[in-house]
Amino acid sequence: MAAHMSHCRSWGRVQRFGIAVYRKYSSGSRYPNISLSAPLPGIPKPVFASVDGQEQCETKITTLENGLKVASQNKFGQFCTVGILVNSGSRHETKYPSGIAHFLEKLAFSSTAQYGSKDEILLTLEKHGGICDCQTSRDTTMYAVSAEVKGLDTIVSLLSDAVLQPRLLDEEIEMTRMAVRFELEDLNMRPDPEPLLTEMIHAAAYRGNTVGLPRFCPVDNVEKIDKKLLHTYLRSYYCPERMVLAGVGIEHEQLVACARKYLLDVKPVWGASTPTNVDLSVAQYTGGIVRMDKDMSDVSLGPTPIPELTHIMIGLESCSFLEEDFIPFAVLNMMMGGGGSFSAGGPGKGMFTRLYLNVLNRHHWMYNATSYHHSYEDSGLLCIHASADPRQVREMVEIITREFIQMAGTAGEMELARAKTQLKSMLMMNLESRPVIFEDVGRQVLATGKRKLPHELCDLISNITASDIKRVTTKMLRSKPAVAALGDLTEMPSYEHIQAALSSKDGRLPRMYRLFR
Repeated sequence: MAAHMSHCRSWGRVQRFGIAVYRKYSSGSRYPNISLSAPLPGIPKPVFASVDGQEQCETKITTLENGLKVASQNKFGQFCTVGILVNSGSRHETKYPSGIAHFLEKLAFSSTAQYGSKDEILLTLEKHGGICDCQTSRDTTMYAVSAEVKGLDTIVSLLSDAVLQPRLLDEEIEMTRMAVRFELEDLNMRPDPEPLLTEMIHAAAYRGNTVGLPRFCPVDNVEKIDKKLLHTYLRSYYCPERMVLAGVGIEHEQLVACARKYLLDVKPVWGASTPTNVDLSVAQYTGGIVRMDKDMSDVSLGPTPIPELTHIMIGLESCSFLEEDFIPFAVLNMMMGGGGSFSAGGPGKGMFTRLYLNVLNRHHWMYNATSYHHSYEDSGLLCIHASADPRQVREMVEIITREFIQMAGTAGEMELARAKTQLKSMLMMNLESRPVIFEDVGRQVLATGKRKLPHELCDLISNITASDIKRVTTKMLRSKPAVAALGDLTEMPSYEHIQAALSSKDGRLPRMYRLFR
């Protein structure tokens, strides 16, 4: 055993380019000492793959004869994400009953001219290891498929069929009605009220127009939406000029060839498009308040119940994502940050953001304080969501209004640098994911006809100064506030008081004097 141990000590084994090199570590070496950093004699020099960074993330765009844009980005791998994005969402429902976009999201990938049912579509995708999904937002509807690259022809054929040839059978529409009703019930029952508050603050900020229209189908409209109404809507909005076929992980020429084959001379099931009926209204910011008195005491029962909370969201008008001020607002939103009071983690979790340092660390009774930035092609909304015990609502609102006023102060050098670094790292980390790149390519090309590359966005972020933040905040504070309030609102200050606080120098609510407390 000892002899074996001494043998192990005197001999070393080094793996180099797949060849085992033995050398003796004693003075009487059998082989000359070979440096691990020098190439081995007689072995060909390795050639490493090199790719120009810009070339790798370049987005290629082609516009077909019918106006449809085809955008792609090559990304090496066996799988690709391909989809059709349509410039159509709940903001375009001014002339229609609200909820059509919500219905179309639920009806997506149901039976088509080519496929008899949803199951047939899923079985076809399964052969290529694929999955499909449809998502609608206030301004975009997105049909997407992720599958193996070699199934591209089938994918584009299936997408064309799902978007332009849906059967919209009576039983499918009835099933969708059930799904929509269930989703609306779930929305009012879930412990996390953020989706409901987002709906409410949009309704307050853009009262009765464009992005202020409900994203979810109102209960009263569930029965009103039928095949005829859906076809009328599709005829106006689902036309090639308002669509982008985007793909990530495929060759551009290949995608263009498939687009020509399946999307160029296809007549939709609803007949010829009439884009003259398109609603081109520009978002009109109104400001205002939407209140919903609701008993939140039994929202979350179970082993770790959430205490009864009142939720407030206060927002001000920012800017559209097409304006130059969009980047300073994105940095400001990152600087405010925030989250839940129970969140754990270091700087990566945003523990150094203003809403953590100034609000959650100082006021233990605050359950949550988070900043959000919603931006559209003609307007935007920067808002702060806060939650606390119903008895402390007034104090909570004042803390939030003070934070809005303090945004107009000069940002600290380190604070600004941290927010910019965090925004860049978040951007780059998100763009590691193929579906995220797909959405980024599709949305940018749909909105602007081109795509800003990640390194260009990083340069824009790097150039933001404290004076940029001050300038956009000062402009934002001139707008009327939009307020959404949910829960027990007994202690809720009036809208006029919130407006007065946001117009003051220190953000304090006007004092109230009561005879009886």
